[in-house]
Amino acid sequence: MPDNILVLAEQREGKLNRVSWETLTAGQSLAAEAGWMLEAAVVGSGVTNLASEIAGKKVAKVFAIESPKLEPYTPDAFVTALKQFLSSHPAKLVLMPHTYQVRDFVPKLATTMGRTAITDCVGYSKNGDKLLFTRQMFQGKLAADVSFACDAPWFVTFQNGAFRGDKVEAGSSTAPVETVTVDIPDSVIRTKPQAVFKEAKQAVDLTQAEIIVAIGRGIKEQKNIEIAKQLAEALGGEIAASRPICDSGWLPMDRQIGSSGQTVAPKLYLALGISGAIQHIVGMKGARAIVAINKDSEAPIFEIADYAVVGNLFDIVPPLIEEIKKAKAGC
Repeated sequence: MPDNILVLAEQREGKLNRVSWETLTAGQSLAAEAGWMLEAAVVGSGVTNLASEIAGKKVAKVFAIESPKLEPYTPDAFVTALKQFLSSHPAKLVLMPHTYQVRDFVPKLATTMGRTAITDCVGYSKNGDKLLFTRQMFQGKLAADVSFACDAPWFVTFQNGAFRGDKVEAGSSTAPVETVTVDIPDSVIRTKPQAVFKEAKQAVDLTQAEIIVAIGRGIKEQKNIEIAKQLAEALGGEIAASRPICDSGWLPMDRQIGSSGQTVAPKLYLALGISGAIQHIVGMKGARAIVAINKDSEAPIFEIADYAVVGNLFDIVPPLIEEIKKAKAGC
């Protein structure tokens, strides 16, 4: 088995998922530290152009794993395609983003190949020649370093926000792209995909948002959410909330951030009136910049905030909105 890493980049409707760049950053870091070769692959139908997009980054080679049966996505087709590919193009370590799609197929892939998977990792380390992958436990209260006891290939998924996608290194030259056509019999696919499920009409994938304005109990009343929406609109961001807000029905559940909601890693996260319970923090601590506004100077959210504003959000947010609008008008 060669000492190489394969990053499986996820694509949705012909576009690379933003978290795939985070996984590629992880792959580049790991390859540099371990001295291994780094390759990447995109799975789907007509994905050569996406493979070419990745080829501009620091990778040795990019594969476009192609078949008409791979669109739309089904776990059966993906597992069949990846098993075929890994049989002819062995990899010691396969890295993937911890998305809903990966969570759907990777248990079947690992089991089919008689291997194991270490999922939802937030980092890695080396102990001699052994690779250790860090997983959070008990909603982030503990962290466990886990290693593989089975033969390669080893399957690992990284949590959204564990690495920064903007830190991915560009290559000194364009990497070669190879199209690999896989054979997927009709009999393999046992499911018929329906339209992508959305919990509500206004459902949103907050994992793709670059700016998030999140509200907590400090918003006091449902009618006051309008002020947070105005701030989000001024910034060009999305509105989100902690669990109590969504449990109260003030915002739909698809807007919830935390261990029982979505895990996000935006460029900017503004926490308005959020105390910072561990269940919420595990869902947003990967944000690049965190601004917290809370009148309680002892609020736990301030422990991870890059900018802490102690004060009443109703005194701070309105003038902040006006200043943002003025700055935009002056551009």
